[in-house]
Amino acid sequence: MDVWSYREFDRGATVADPQTDVSGFEVEATDGSIGKVDEATYDTGRSYLVVDTGPWIFGRKVMLPAGIVHRIDEEEQKVFVDRTKDEIRQAPEYDESLVADDSYHVRLGSYYDDGTGYREPDYGTRPPDESLM
Repeated sequence: MDVWSYREFDRGATVADPQTDVSGFEVEATDGSIGKVDEATYDTGRSYLVVDTGPWIFGRKVMLPAGIVHRIDEEEQKVFVDRTKDEIRQAPEYDESLVADDSYHVRLGSYYDDGTGYREPDYGTRPPDESLM
């Protein structure tokens, strides 16, 4: 899996439809909400979301590689990622001045790509919303 490219849904439709602007959508980790999409890019092999985490980690912004997006629900305006809140909280800090820096992408990509590629979300005690699947 390329952590910087959107994957495809099981239904065969792409996760990142260039016609869909996900800015402002809520972002759901496997164990709860982490904030809202501030910015989304669709550059081949360099796609990502910038998420404003709000107060849960002191208003910090995080950069999430597109490959961790599990699905997008346009009707509910939610983006689901297959990482936990703690994994996102412990990620390297977002630095807008380094967005074009290849070494920053390598470091961030290495953090999120744990070598296992796609992982099925572990919802623990929080069952997935069956209506979204």
